[in-house]
Amino acid sequence: MNRFTRSLPVLVLVAVAALAPARAADPPLPSESVYQLPARLTDQDGRSRNWSGLQGKPRVISMFYTSCQYICPLIVESGKAIERQLDDPQRDRIGFVLISMDPRNDTPQALGEVVSRYRLDTRRWTLASPAPDQVRALAGVLDIRYRALADGGFNHTSALVLVDAQGRILARTEKTGSRPDPDFVRAVREAAH
Repeated sequence: MNRFTRSLPVLVLVAVAALAPARAADPPLPSESVYQLPARLTDQDGRSRNWSGLQGKPRVISMFYTSCQYICPLIVESGKAIERQLDDPQRDRIGFVLISMDPRNDTPQALGEVVSRYRLDTRRWTLASPAPDQVRALAGVLDIRYRALADGGFNHTSALVLVDAQGRILARTEKTGSRPDPDFVRAVREAAH
């Protein structure tokens, strides 16, 4: 076998790659998309992804922190209550995202413990921490206010935000607990069609 024959497979691969159609670029995000913000998240499994990587399906998004004993458990219960209001096809078309406002302490392990405690289905639920310097920007695009307390906790808005597949805000509620806001549930159902 000479040098030319040995390099033939490489030449064929190069030629095929050159002739293959280029993958169409993803359509640009709308200017009002929350996913316009350049941020990275690390989820409960330790996987890192761009914030914009959540686009593609409607999502209910909120912010929380894992050591919270008061309002954050109600935020999780609110998401679960909304999830129970959906039929199976709707559940498959909606995602739930909880973003930590305490990334220094909310490691993948801490996030995973919340997933286990609340029996969250990770096919639909993502718990994630941004870089510490990106928390304020994420809270800003979701219109969630928070401030750190001396004891390590946070005062914060208990909002659930519904975005469409491209990250446009469709609805918002600050009603938390096991009885979800009926108007918000209606908006989630409509987004899931």
